[in-house]
Parts: sequence; structure tokens; C-alpha cells
Amino acid sequence: MAMLIKGSGGRGKRRKPMADINVTPMVDVMLVLLVVFMITAPMLATGVSVTLPKVKAEQMPPSDQRPLVVTVDKAGKVYVGLEDTPVSLKELAPMLMALSENNIEKRVYVRADEAVASGEVVKVLALLQAAGFSNVGLPVDPNVARHILQGD
Repeated sequence: MAMLIKGSGGRGKRRKPMADINVTPMVDVMLVLLVVFMITAPMLATGVSVTLPKVKAEQMPPSDQRPLVVTVDKAGKVYVGLEDTPVSLKELAPMLMALSENNIEKRVYVRADEAVASGEVVKVLALLQAAGFSNVGLPVDPNVARHILQGD
């Protein structure tokens, strides 16, 4: 939208139309959106909260593919990926096969809370073995493992 601004100098003297766009409101909105996404993104990627065991362990070699994650919480409920609804043990193997696109060589991490009974974790491991998954790992808290190695 162009505006004609009359000057006080002379009669009938016209100035050029003002065609500049004020970008300050747009920058403000974009910064607010950036802050909102920076705060909410880590919350979306956490999944089910578990306390990993504090043990000495070597780090697994890195992989190009993203691993499948199975979580066992304190109550022994099993979760797949970042979902917050538990799955039964009967549904676990078919769900993992579908997620891995029948690639049984895909890496699977079983995150188990340190307070869960070991029998529940063994059930999940046995189920994964029966489904054919052979590349299974049990992640631990790496910060605590470093302290144990250093003798802290």
C-alpha cells in the first residue's frame, strides 16, 4: 500500500510513495517460534523415563542406522520407541519386525530401569532372540560408567 505524504514546504509538492516493509513484527514472531520449538523438542524425544543401571561397560560401536528401542519401566511394562502406551509381550515381536522392515540384523536397544526385576528383562531378551534379532544391546548410563572406571 503506497502513501502520499504532503510536505509542509511548498504547495502541492509531493513526495515519493513509501514502499518499505516493516519486518520487525515478523522477526519477533519467528524468534518466539524458535524459542518454543527449542524448549519443546527435547521433551518430545524422551520417551518413557527410566533410570539406567550404573555399571562399567564399553561403548557400542556407532551405526549408520537408527536402532530400535524397547523400554522396560519399573513396573515391568514394555514400550517401543518413543511411544508412551505399553505393549504386551505378544505384540512386541510383530511390532519390532514391522518397524525394522523384517531386517533382523537391525540393532535393538533394551533400556531397562535399574529397579525392574531381572526376570522381566530376560523375558524381553528371550522374545527378541526367538524373533531372530541377534544385535541386541543393554544401554547403561555412560557418565556413571566413566566415574566407575576412574575410581570415583
